[in-house]
Amino acid sequence: MTTAPTAAEADSTGFSLPQLVANKFRDREFFGHPIGLYVLFLTEMWERFSYYGMISLLVLYMNEFLLKDPARAHQIFGYVAFAHVITSVFGKLTAQQMSSQIFGLYTGFIYVTPIFGGMLADKVWGQHKCIYLGGILMAIGHFMMAFESCFLFALLFLILGCGALKPNISTQVGNLYPEGDERRDRAFTIFYMGINLGAVLSPLVCWTLGVEFGWGYGFSAAGVGMLLGLVIYYLGSGLVPRHPVKTKADMEKELENKDEAKEEKPRKRPLTKQEWWQVWALVILCITNMAFWAVYMQQSNTLMLWSAQRTNWHFWIFHIPPGWYASFNPAFIILFAPLLDIFWGWQSGRGKEPSTVIKMGIGCLLLGSSYFIMMAAAHFVPPHERGSVMWLAATTWVFTMGELYLSPTGLSLVTKVAPGPLLNTMMGCWFLSYAVGDWLGGDIGMFYNVMTKQHFFLLLAAIGIITGVIFFLLKRPLSRSIQQDI
Repeated sequence: MTTAPTAAEADSTGFSLPQLVANKFRDREFFGHPIGLYVLFLTEMWERFSYYGMISLLVLYMNEFLLKDPARAHQIFGYVAFAHVITSVFGKLTAQQMSSQIFGLYTGFIYVTPIFGGMLADKVWGQHKCIYLGGILMAIGHFMMAFESCFLFALLFLILGCGALKPNISTQVGNLYPEGDERRDRAFTIFYMGINLGAVLSPLVCWTLGVEFGWGYGFSAAGVGMLLGLVIYYLGSGLVPRHPVKTKADMEKELENKDEAKEEKPRKRPLTKQEWWQVWALVILCITNMAFWAVYMQQSNTLMLWSAQRTNWHFWIFHIPPGWYASFNPAFIILFAPLLDIFWGWQSGRGKEPSTVIKMGIGCLLLGSSYFIMMAAAHFVPPHERGSVMWLAATTWVFTMGELYLSPTGLSLVTKVAPGPLLNTMMGCWFLSYAVGDWLGGDIGMFYNVMTKQHFFLLLAAIGIITGVIFFLLKRPLSRSIQQDI
């Protein structure tokens, strides 16, 4: 038997829709998991709809419209000062290079702010309030994107909003399960699969509206998606635990020790030596994780340009918009995440399921290997001509399998290894590694039109494969240091 305080239980006075939903569905499971998992699943689905809807438009919006005309770019509030800072570091940049820099900085800072969002939840407001704050800020940012002059301020709102929302909703997935529950890794895979449903739909909706009717319509659709996510989270908040789920034995032990913490306020005590080892192990893995995301995020940067400039999107009498390429990755996640979960279950039953860190290493090897396909595309597709969409499809399928091996298992690793008093903060640190990786990805993307395409894709392949080898080498010493098999 397990239990956990919920939002509905925290406010027992008066009638509310979250209480009604909680009373109806509390203690129920769906496909072996708590209903709260699917509340978080749907909330993050719409958040990802908004994020990827905007991302699917961002690089081409800058490269083909906003920054293409210097006069238009100078109408953006703060752009002259911003461009001066960037060019003082990198020199004069083309529209493509400036677009890549802005993309890298934006996606990088999207993952810097979660460390502060985690600290805000740990020390001040708690997870629920931070999620509401983040969703509201993101919705405002998406609607501001409809106005060209507000472009940089819109990105700022989106960065701050994602920082408040992202680490806390991911942590709540882990809170649904007691320590040692084998379902936790698989819950993150389901969660990861669910949020990608939003990522599949968003380019189809936002790109189509943005290109066919005007950029502002596409960005506004992303804002509507974020508002829908907030409504779902509010209605299901009574099913989402505010603390990690505890077994009856855990609760009895807490009562014996008279160690009942106040709601949503972490215990204030110094970390033990063992807990510091756990922190440093996660820091080392965070540093290694950066390289994966530097290569992975090329799908929304340079591969999006390959999609628009070097790919034939004509099928018989149909023309598929190049922006729909952004749906390939999440569609593959939805198709293959459950199959991979079944495969891991089959391995587990035979005692052969790889540990989390080994899975992450496999993910990096797959990521690096995928770019050998793009090397072949660069060789066989003549310059200034368009090649088959299958080059992109095959590349994306391989690195998506790598993502499934690394990303959801990495989130699960943080919830298992991070010390309780720093759980949200360490989740923020994990997203910080995405930030540095995405920023580095923007720098790498600047070489897209400088190097030959074959050499550019070879560089990406090498980074991915070397990172995979490093994960394999780290597994044993880190497991020893924290006295836990990871």
